[in-house]
Amino acid sequence: MMDRPMYASPEPAPPPVRVHDPLAVAVGNASLLGVGYLILGRRKTALGTGIITLVLLSILVSAAQWWCETLVLLWWAAVVAHGWSAAGGRTGRVTVGGQRMVALGVTVPVLLAAGLLRFDAARIEQRVAEAREDGDCARVLSDGKSAWFGHRVAGAPAISSGDEAVDACRRLRTAEAKLTTGLTAGDTGSLKAGFDILASVLAEPGNRRTVGTALDGFLGRLPTQDACRTVTVTDWLRNRRPDHDALDRSSSAVTRTAPAALVGCGDNLMKAKEWASARARYQQLLDQYPQDGRTGTAKEGVREATLSIELAHVRSLLEGSYDEQPGYCSSPAKYSGAKAYGRGINRALFYGNDEYTDDLPGKWRVKDAADAVLVVCVGEQKQGSTVETCTYRSKSSGKLYQVSFHKIALPVKVYELRTGRLVVNRKVQIGGRSCPSVIKYNSSFLDDFGPDPDRYVNPSKSDVRAAFTSLIDR
Repeated sequence: MMDRPMYASPEPAPPPVRVHDPLAVAVGNASLLGVGYLILGRRKTALGTGIITLVLLSILVSAAQWWCETLVLLWWAAVVAHGWSAAGGRTGRVTVGGQRMVALGVTVPVLLAAGLLRFDAARIEQRVAEAREDGDCARVLSDGKSAWFGHRVAGAPAISSGDEAVDACRRLRTAEAKLTTGLTAGDTGSLKAGFDILASVLAEPGNRRTVGTALDGFLGRLPTQDACRTVTVTDWLRNRRPDHDALDRSSSAVTRTAPAALVGCGDNLMKAKEWASARARYQQLLDQYPQDGRTGTAKEGVREATLSIELAHVRSLLEGSYDEQPGYCSSPAKYSGAKAYGRGINRALFYGNDEYTDDLPGKWRVKDAADAVLVVCVGEQKQGSTVETCTYRSKSSGKLYQVSFHKIALPVKVYELRTGRLVVNRKVQIGGRSCPSVIKYNSSFLDDFGPDPDRYVNPSKSDVRAAFTSLIDR
């Protein structure tokens, strides 16, 4: 009996030993994407590395300081060194072509992109710096817009410097808008807001030229088309507290534009019949710029405005009807533009008791205070001196009655309009015809009391004129 031969079963093959190229791992980690750790098969380490890298880059972008870049660079060196060490370093001198190709395929584009972006970020920062030095905010804003997130990662400090310039110019744009509102609307609140922004930007290093350009643009728009609005602006600038900086040169614009604006504003206010305000503007020129060549015009403006104010006041006191005495007769005021009370015919405004004053000659009268020399206030008539006493017989009773005829006595006050001074205060007596052949009176059927024993004369126009002649025609 034969035994079957015995065969030994084969041993399982040992797992292949993974070989890692230290240089490939180090180069892969240089991408900061954890590629080296993925080559080593350490996925969790690669993920952790990526998270830490994102955190550091976020800090770099937000803080944009040189120490942040140093921190990222140290992290980059640590990851590269750790990858080299983890792959065996010098002891594991193994070359794996495929691993190196993968590492180089990822890291080279990353590092190349980072370098190009950093170079471009520096170029952008340089252009922005040049534009700011030229005081050209338009270029600062235009060049600053070309920076994107990649620039901020690769060249954070450089882009951050440009961002500061862009932010300053944006604030200057706001200031310019405020100053424009101040110019176009005469809004001093907007002027203050605009200058406050200019001052805050000027306080930051490197903004002197851009602030100067913004200020020049504002000052160059003075004077405005509206003289009174220009005065509002220049008054605010004049009263602005000096800060002993570049903004103080706004005072030169005030000196350049304010005198003409004050005169122009005064003229406009005169046309609008705002005489008190007009006089204030003319006087402001005389007070603040006594050596200016427009002082003669301003003095004349003060005079004309004063006359207009006086005339308006006189006219207000003379309001009312001619048959009644106006307020002027008890509270006179002067109009310095009137002619002085003197020789010849002094034309007048007559008020009160127009029953007689209406009979005065037209050449003695004026209709407006601007043309008058006198204001004549006539009171209620009273009996004056007796002209003649006559005897009358009643037809009904046959009785005899004595009737005395009196002149018409009128209390008259005459004011010289030029000074508002009372020049005449007396009674004027108007003569006329007396003792007519027949007089009429009322009597009852049962009793006859006779006529009123005192009567007025019957004056003619010439009689009325004769009574007033000494007041008007000297």
